[in-house]
Amino acid sequence: MDREGVEPTNNAAERALRQGVVSRRRSCGTPREVGSQVVARILTVVMTWRQQNRKVLDYLTETCQAHALGKPPPSLFPVAQTIG
Repeated sequence: MDREGVEPTNNAAERALRQGVVSRRRSCGTPREVGSQVVARILTVVMTWRQQNRKVLDYLTETCQAHALGKPPPSLFPVAQTIG
């Protein structure tokens, strides 16, 4: 509350989580913990990339390809673009 430009509420974070909460309630969750972890991780990727205006399907495709080749997954962080 002391810093200008910093919102004093967590409203944006709560709105970002809302879709996942609603989906979980509609589907009645998953029967095992491992399923819940997978859903949580996928939702994290989806929401992170949507906030960055990036294509979620492209990331998931690259991740599956990297896994099949035994490589590490691509980063969730935005790629710095060089100005040339």
